[in-house]
Formats: sequence, C-alpha cells, structure tokens
Amino acid sequence: MSNNNRKLVPDDLITTITDFKSKLGDKGVTVDIHGKDYATVAPRVGIARQNLGAKLQIVTEVISANSDTVVMKATGLIGGNVVATGHAEEQRSASRINKTSAMENAETSAIGRMLAFLGMTNDNIASAEEVSAAIEQQDPKIQQVLKELEAVSHQGSYEKWITNNEKFMKDLNKNNPLTYKEFVKKFTEIKINLTRKGVIKNG
Repeated sequence: MSNNNRKLVPDDLITTITDFKSKLGDKGVTVDIHGKDYATVAPRVGIARQNLGAKLQIVTEVISANSDTVVMKATGLIGGNVVATGHAEEQRSASRINKTSAMENAETSAIGRMLAFLGMTNDNIASAEEVSAAIEQQDPKIQQVLKELEAVSHQGSYEKWITNNEKFMKDLNKNNPLTYKEFVKKFTEIKINLTRKGVIKNG
C-alpha cells in the first residue's frame, strides 16, 4: 500500500475509542438500567473532545419538526470527512420535559448514537438517556403515580401518597437512576404547585 493512501481510521480516533473503553468503570460514564450498563452522552462528548479537540466536528441538524414530533441528525466529521452519523426522534407528548424540550432531547440522543457508531460504545448503541426515556414513557406505573400526586387534596393525602410510594421510588432509583432523576424533577414540580395552592405545607 502506498504511504500516500489515507488510513480508513485515524490513529487518534483509535486512541479515543481505547480511552473511552478504559473509562467504562468510572462513575457517571455508564448507568446500570435493569442489569445492563448503558453509556451516557456527556462523558462520551468530553472524552472525544479531550482526545480529538477541534479535529472532531459535531454538526447537528433538524430533519423535521412539527407540533407532534422532532427528528434530529448528528454528524461527526474528522478532517472534513464524515466518520459517523446518528438520528433520533422525540414525541412532544411523550413526557412533561418533551413538551418544552423535545428538540434538545432529540439532539442529545442523536449525538449519543453518532458517538456510538463512531466506536465509543460499550456494545449498546442506545445511550442511557434514550433507554431511560423509553422506559419512563412506556411505564404506566410512573404516570399513574404522578397522576395520583397531582390529585392530592390535603396534607394527609400527600403523606399517604409518600407512604404508599416509598418502596416504588426506592426501587426506581436502584433499577433506573436516570429515570428516577427525571421522576424527582416532575415530583418537585407538582409538589411546588400543590404548595402554592395551599394544598400541602411548605417543607
């Protein structure tokens, strides 16, 4: 092979992938969801930037967006050459967060998938954020529990809700910490609203 021929995979990309693999055991790089480890997006972006710097271009674009759905595409380029792409779709009605941030969530997922196709993966293409969101949207128990919280009418019923759902929340935190984190955000939002209405005490 001629020395002038360009390598299909740049050495610095291989180094980046190796660095990522070596950090899979570090806190926050992966999250255990129902017994399987999924890589999170932010550490992958950080490791990629640390190794590749400005050599790696991450370009995102809106493929389509309407009142119901957002589709995003993320493209990774090294030296102007496309090395990986990733797509993601989000339904605006899928969750409370998606009502205002569907595009942002789709962009994050698209970047995560692009980096996975780039080789920065622990053998699961889907990111921890993607899997957690899917579980949250598909789990009727989560939606039911939040709906019951919204229906609380006085302090006593709120305390009863806490008692009835204490085990559920502990199990959710243990089995799916990212979904639990989003659950806590929604819980806090509803609690603040109930406090403002004078339904429950502040604290």
